[in-house]
Amino acid sequence: MRPLSCFPAFFLLFFSLFSLVQAQERYKDEIVDSIKVDTYTYAFKDGHPLDLDVYTPAFDNQSKRPLIFYVHGGGFSEGARNASGIPEYCKKLARCGYVVSSISYRLTRKGTETGFGCDCPAIDKRNTFNNAVEDLQDATFFMIQNRDKMGIDPQKIILSGSSAGAETVLNTAYQPPYCYGLDSGPVSYAGVISMAGAIPDTSRIFRESAVPSLLFHGTCDNLVPYGSAPHRYCKENQPGYLILHGSYTIAEKLKKIGTPYWLYTYCNASHEIAGKPMTDNLNEIIEFCYSYIIHKGTEQKSTIRKGENKTCEYQSFNFCRE
Repeated sequence: MRPLSCFPAFFLLFFSLFSLVQAQERYKDEIVDSIKVDTYTYAFKDGHPLDLDVYTPAFDNQSKRPLIFYVHGGGFSEGARNASGIPEYCKKLARCGYVVSSISYRLTRKGTETGFGCDCPAIDKRNTFNNAVEDLQDATFFMIQNRDKMGIDPQKIILSGSSAGAETVLNTAYQPPYCYGLDSGPVSYAGVISMAGAIPDTSRIFRESAVPSLLFHGTCDNLVPYGSAPHRYCKENQPGYLILHGSYTIAEKLKKIGTPYWLYTYCNASHEIAGKPMTDNLNEIIEFCYSYIIHKGTEQKSTIRKGENKTCEYQSFNFCRE
């Protein structure tokens, strides 16, 4: 006797799987399992090559995908583009359909006597920021030059970074558009994701230069201030005294000029949260890219994540208290 009863079950399973695939939405859900990783040299600086890794969804035929850069931390003296946790972060985003690139950049403070602390002159700190910004811009230029090969949309480039990398992406993101000779016109970055970053000058953030921003920060950050304070809380009489403006101050400026942002505050947390969002807040990062960049959301919002009830050694913010 023919097992006719098996056919309904088979077709039910088939249509269930088909519906599941159909329900997966590019840039919001994982659409591929396999990721291709390629390494390129994008520039030579001081006689040394600067490389970037490109993570691409395998067997994906899209030709104009958003590009997400990642810039690692390490106080501009250490760290690597493929250090522990970074490939996993890049692959997770690439599985959602993005092209992701993690870059090397000049570690200007490596091997210096003063490092990047309070003995490092403020002018050297500013020059360090500028060098890293220049490298990220060069990486951007390389990817735009190779846009057809990479399958990216130059008008949808998102920057992300942690600690020193966050300082780099923030200082890069809030710049006027650059002209790359494209038919689509000058290129502004589409958005920025900062994990414990700051900038030395908020005047560079104005209506025409500001971009949608996702800002992660701990209120008790002991290196990069959450609000506005000296970098590493150096004393005014020390060479490294330099006022920086962190996530809270940046969000206040964005609020004032009407630019979309999402301030994600870790109450009473210090600088150790700089890499935390790459694992703990991947859903928020994907939501930001999908809602604010892909769908051009305009919301200004704040998320406060309660933490250990302790007193900050530095400037405190009352909204973290019950």
